[in-house]
Amino acid sequence: MNCILPELDRRKTQNAIEAIFEKYRIYKTITFEARETSTTASYTERFHGPTHVTSDQTAKVAIYNVDVPAARKRYCEMIESVVERLGEREQVLIRERYMKHDDIYDYKVYNHILEPPVSKDTYTKIRTRAFYKMALAFADRGLLKLHELEKNPPQCR
Repeated sequence: MNCILPELDRRKTQNAIEAIFEKYRIYKTITFEARETSTTASYTERFHGPTHVTSDQTAKVAIYNVDVPAARKRYCEMIESVVERLGEREQVLIRERYMKHDDIYDYKVYNHILEPPVSKDTYTKIRTRAFYKMALAFADRGLLKLHELEKNPPQCR
């Protein structure tokens, strides 16, 4: 049987993509707070026998301080690489509306940022097409699950 591209629910797709961009904006704007080790020993009451488990607090903190910023950077680079593959107008729309600031609204983008300005309906068509492309790309990268966004069950698997 010949598989076609899935038909996605527009609202679910929009919500999922906007959640990804919200996380992106948080990673870009909120600075990473490095953890530090405590230099004094703290008493922990234990009501059981020895567990024979040792912990290396310094190693855990060092691993966290290296891995978390690297994961945040990879996530942001992945989002940016997906957006770079969109068409020119789609890129402008996505970057201005979803990747820069929280206080940019749709009407500002389609009236003032897009050149030439477009109608609300045209803006919605451009955004819907961009969201569809990004949903497929994010699903390939494991950020979304297409089966949760589909309108109809898949025809082949």
